[in-house]
Amino acid sequence: MNIKVYKEDVIEGLQKAASIIPARSGAAYLRSIWLKVEDGKFEVLATDSSIEFRGSYTAEVIEPGLAGVQGKGFVDLIRQLNGGQISLRQDPEAGVLIIEQGRRKYKWPINDSLWFQNLSEFPQSPSSEPVIWSGDYIQELIDRIIYCISDDDAMDAIACLCIKPTSDGKIDACGLNGHQFAMQRFMHDDLQAMLPADGILIQKKYLNELKKWLGDNEVEINLGEKRLFFQSNDNKETFSLPLSSYQYPDYMGFLNKLDGDDTSTLSLERKELIESLERLLLFNSESNRCTFFDFSRADSHEVVLSSTSQNTGSGTEIMDGDYSGAISKIAFPTRNLIELVSHYQSKTLKMVMSGGEGPCGIFGDDDPEYIVIIMPMKIFDQTYYSEENV
Repeated sequence: MNIKVYKEDVIEGLQKAASIIPARSGAAYLRSIWLKVEDGKFEVLATDSSIEFRGSYTAEVIEPGLAGVQGKGFVDLIRQLNGGQISLRQDPEAGVLIIEQGRRKYKWPINDSLWFQNLSEFPQSPSSEPVIWSGDYIQELIDRIIYCISDDDAMDAIACLCIKPTSDGKIDACGLNGHQFAMQRFMHDDLQAMLPADGILIQKKYLNELKKWLGDNEVEINLGEKRLFFQSNDNKETFSLPLSSYQYPDYMGFLNKLDGDDTSTLSLERKELIESLERLLLFNSESNRCTFFDFSRADSHEVVLSSTSQNTGSGTEIMDGDYSGAISKIAFPTRNLIELVSHYQSKTLKMVMSGGEGPCGIFGDDDPEYIVIIMPMKIFDQTYYSEENV
């Protein structure tokens, strides 16, 4: 392999490749970035055995070939070079890649090409037409769902983002971790037609890497037999990840509980709620991670928020709010509630509670078809001191 490239043309692709390979663990070939020159085309390829990245970049090709380099260090070297042309020349006998720029010369070890395994190609066939989707919308979608997806890979389906078509021509993007659920429903006719009836599942551990690769521009998306493919709008870069085959839980069961006649509702100003919860978080402890909502003053359009702990003391705040229902008191984990409320844009939020220990859904007028469900905590009466103790 012998090519000349401009740093400005390849550095972004090299950094994307380096971001998905393991730094130290795993087999040496998985820590490699492969530089492939074939048919006058220069490609950068990398995989961690699950995610795959391939990019094609402009280069002056002198001789074809294939070289695998220990990725992260190689990319750091290229990044620290000056802008302009760089020469990459393979010396098979010495087992090195010679990197030259002006009066600078480096010899970087290369791996045996027998380790190379070609990566999946973006599907291109008349029966599998790609669809166009906005990269920044996908990033926003991931942000609004990912915090409700389980971090435990052993949890199978609930460690995944579910993207599923609905019967009315829309798409649900869902995340669930056992005590929280987030769903964004949206329209995309072409994607809706591409998705299988049961939808697709993407493991959480791949979503952050996908976000790093995505930009603001539109991307092409296609489904392989077991992989989901993304391709840049200039067709130069492809990012793919494996799909999971688990069965996703039927989330309509707990969504339907929010439509019951016996639900209680509370409307609060979002910014004021976040500020109150952040102050009350200071009074949480390991044994009491909740904020209590007391509706005994509902007739005066006020709700009392409080947090109490034997170790940290107590805090009480009174907020304006419109409440209707039969629940007198309910408790939510403070930190979790702050996080999920922070993902809304609406000035006012509506909390729909199905019971003191049942699912609570949160809605906002300026967040169309976005809903987060949080499970309340069971309330125990605690007496820290009694007459006998005194």
